[in-house]
Amino acid sequence: MSAIRNVMMASVAVFALATPALAQDAIRIGLLGGENEADRLADNQCLIDKLPAALGVKEVQLFPAADYDGVIQGLLGGTLDVASLGASGFAKAYLANPDAVEPFLTTVQTDGSMGYHSVMLARKDSGIASLADAKGKKLGYADPDSTSGYLIPLVTLPQDPALGGMKPDEYFSETSFNGGHENNVLALLDKKVDVAVTWASGVGEFSEGYTSGNIRSMVDKGMLDMEDVVEIWQSPLIPNGPTVMRKDLPQDLKDKIVKFFTELPAADYDCFRAIENGDFKGYAPVSAEFYQPIIDARKATIGG
Repeated sequence: MSAIRNVMMASVAVFALATPALAQDAIRIGLLGGENEADRLADNQCLIDKLPAALGVKEVQLFPAADYDGVIQGLLGGTLDVASLGASGFAKAYLANPDAVEPFLTTVQTDGSMGYHSVMLARKDSGIASLADAKGKKLGYADPDSTSGYLIPLVTLPQDPALGGMKPDEYFSETSFNGGHENNVLALLDKKVDVAVTWASGVGEFSEGYTSGNIRSMVDKGMLDMEDVVEIWQSPLIPNGPTVMRKDLPQDLKDKIVKFFTELPAADYDCFRAIENGDFKGYAPVSAEFYQPIIDARKATIGG
């Protein structure tokens, strides 16, 4: 564990010292926090292997940040070039500087939809089988900049009849942030929280962790047995998060980036599946307008 931590700190240090000029020879890709670093690097190794030739750059560098904000600030500061963000993370970047980054693609679920869900899990052995049972219990959030792991539960839970208009901080005895989606589910399994929100496609079988999302990823890695948890709440559909790039990259490079990712699902589905945490139909083009409801919700609820 200490070795992984040291690698992470070194990566973050390099990431903080990077300069925009580096993008002439390398593409710097930010990886959101919330999954252990070794897995994040392994899942995205195929980008290191494939992108240099596709983009005409010498190398691709991966920068796994400790949390969502590390990637957001790297994009805003020009020390990162490309990243996949959640909708709320993009909203934060957009509200800080609408000219800093541009979304260009998002994933399409296997059923053709372009959204996913926030889901709330409880341990099966806890006796919590519904949102009503969770009143007065401890709720775990993923990350302050997570859409499904914070913003959407914050906005939509009060609309559920069980809460009757109460805010989550009023309905639950305690709320906490637990360092990302994977860590939040681990906190649930370790009984540090009673219920936890995370993200899932909502498509396919719950018993398999659905077709994509954090719980599917954890099932695939042997970190979660779906027999140990129950789902007690599911949000309305949330826009799938975007893959974004810095607006000030050279246009020919931006065109190559769009082409590479657009063609990736057909060219190398295993790579596509690894970087996106599960099965999807492919990518679809998006713009900032697709995320306007999330931008508005974030601005009204938690600000920039």
